Amino acid sequence: MSSKLRYFARETIISLRRNLLMTLAGILTVTVSLLLFGGILLFQQWVDHGTAKWKNGVEFEVFLDVEATQDQIDAVGQELEGDPQIRHFDYIDQDEAYEEFQRLFEDKPDLVNATSPEALPTSYRVAPVTVEETESLQDKYESVLGVDEVVVASDSIDSLLDITRFLRIMFIALSLVLLASALFLIVNTIRLATFARRREIEVMKLVGASNWFVRIPFMAEGLVQGALGAGLAVAGVFGLQWLFDHVKTEEGFFLGFYVDVADAGRIGIVLLVVGAVIGVIGSSIGLRRFLRV
Repeated sequence: MSSKLRYFARETIISLRRNLLMTLAGILTVTVSLLLFGGILLFQQWVDHGTAKWKNGVEFEVFLDVEATQDQIDAVGQELEGDPQIRHFDYIDQDEAYEEFQRLFEDKPDLVNATSPEALPTSYRVAPVTVEETESLQDKYESVLGVDEVVVASDSIDSLLDITRFLRIMFIALSLVLLASALFLIVNTIRLATFARRREIEVMKLVGASNWFVRIPFMAEGLVQGALGAGLAVAGVFGLQWLFDHVKTEEGFFLGFYVDVADAGRIGIVLLVVGAVIGVIGSSIGLRRFLRV
């Protein structure tokens, strides 16, 4: 067994050295493809962190009847407290509601002067655990005793969900295209290497060598190319993470958008695995034609 391993290792090294330019081309191809793939994953994490800020900021308002008793108000609060779909909530009393009313209608002083705090309903301002649960929570609390109305920003929530869904689909599509490109280029690289050694493979097959005996050195070659290319891509991903970290916005629209070292580390592991798998699969596909001999 050890002699076979030595043979496979020697053949792999010989093949890599013999086709040095093609080997370098394959490694650089994998590096570029996986770096772009990793960059897209990193950008997706950046967007996910940012949209999580938006989603966590989504709230709806449970308005209570003006004539609701204190027991009914407390009962609604207790139900919110025990609801696992609720992340947190705040009680808005009539004085706080009146202050907000004054801010909203400061350009209409006659309306403000004609309205007293006692005319405004108290409410609970509620943040759900996930934005997707908002509409079901609206239906749930509209039927609770003492609740007059539950107001949600349906259009804003739908727009937010549509945007995040579109971005995720776009990222997945781009990632698949890049992975397919890397696989295609490795297949061509291995085919060129096997074409250069086709006579040797024919002789090996004629003397009884099994397909696996012929295949393993080439699969190892693809594995090395994929792993080395992925390793360089991982270094590039950490470089991109450093760049994102040093240009992060401290204020404005992109506040809360970030990627950290843990994100880059997880993506790096994915790239190493994907690079190795692509190398092995690409070499297997590239050999199929020659192993029919």
